[in-house]
Amino acid sequence: GTQMGLGLALQRTESFHARLPLWRVHRAPTTRTTAMATNASKRCAVGQMQSTNDAEKNLQVVETLCQQARDAQCAVLFLPECFAYIGVVGTDALQVMEPLDGPLLRRYKALAVTYDLWLSLGGFAERGPDSGHRYNTHLIVSSTGEVQAQYRKIHLFDVDMGDVNGPVLMESAHCTAGDALATCASPIGKLGLAVCYDLRFPEMFQRLRHEFDCQVMLVPSAFTKPTGEAHWEVLLRARAIETQSYVIAAAQAGTHSAGRASHGHAMIVDPWGKVVARLDGVETGIAVADIDLTYLNEVRQRIPVGKHRRAIETFQAVQS
Repeated sequence: GTQMGLGLALQRTESFHARLPLWRVHRAPTTRTTAMATNASKRCAVGQMQSTNDAEKNLQVVETLCQQARDAQCAVLFLPECFAYIGVVGTDALQVMEPLDGPLLRRYKALAVTYDLWLSLGGFAERGPDSGHRYNTHLIVSSTGEVQAQYRKIHLFDVDMGDVNGPVLMESAHCTAGDALATCASPIGKLGLAVCYDLRFPEMFQRLRHEFDCQVMLVPSAFTKPTGEAHWEVLLRARAIETQSYVIAAAQAGTHSAGRASHGHAMIVDPWGKVVARLDGVETGIAVADIDLTYLNEVRQRIPVGKHRRAIETFQAVQS
């Protein structure tokens, strides 16, 4: 009986997904399309852009994305890591880093107010503990321009990809790691904050789900092309399935400067692991989806991993 009941529940889940629209909103107004949502207050936009070392131009692009998100009746716009600035060399960001009440960030907060949007600012060069280091800080700003949460990236990308990725990327050379998780309530549900390389550490997302009861996991990123092609979507879908949460992954896309390019493919994944909104590998724009917390709760009730989960510390380690 239990097996048949679960089978029926899963069939209903598949039926639900068959009704879910996949919306795309592109840069060109002539190609921008939206669909009416059943719950506009839970509608959100995931953003994609090609940031450079021109901070003014990056701000203009973000304002365009804000306009598109407002036109699509979204409550929240999610922006990628390094939305405000991507330098040519690793030390460039140190020249533009500033405190969270600095002049550049105040202009982004003003966009939230102007367009009546909550903004996820996915990775900002916050002034660090000394002149040689910054923090990679993910901020949630409300539609009144107030910071609701801040998260300093914990896992820094110190990786030598060899010939497949050109120069060695050593984030810790000029960035200091954070040491605290961050969450906050929002118009679309409770958010769990992460940044890019954090995606590879599932225990972080397990804590956000089971200790903090987050419903929407955020992974703003600037994934490299080789790692993105191999791992990006499968890791995002895995985090969504494991935590039975929405995963929203804003992304950098295209070539930023000589020797640095990003994978793109920003997407929103639902709690069943289905991609419900996405962009391609090069475009600048937004993709739109509705966050359905009733459906999220149904998924969590049908496969109650929260009840079945045991803390890993309870297991005895047996070595042979």
